Amino acid sequence: QVQLVESGGGLVQAGESLRLSCVASGSIFSFDKMAWYRQPPGKERELVCWRRNWGSPYYMHSVKDRFTIIRDNAKNTIYLQMDNLKPEDTAVYYCNGQTGDWNTWGQGTQVTVSS
Repeated sequence: QVQLVESGGGLVQAGESLRLSCVASGSIFSFDKMAWYRQPPGKERELVCWRRNWGSPYYMHSVKDRFTIIRDNAKNTIYLQMDNLKPEDTAVYYCNGQTGDWNTWGQGTQVTVSS
């Protein structure tokens, strides 16, 4: 079974950027869809964005034009480029791989944005 490992989280100030990485132990082609989710403090986990091997990516409204999901199949890695970060982006960010009803999750990485 392919495992996912995130990295790149940290503490930044509002307006700064971060790039999260998610490295798969095997081919990400095994997943129909790769996604990033996040769980803000005291809230439910929410979908941030996803990308397939084809077609346009999806972004939740509040991150559109600020976040970019990048899929590097050669490196079995997906990235989340986050620009112009806001305090409300503070959350644990999770990488997700989905095939049908099967989901694979990473362990999460903390992103904290100070005002």
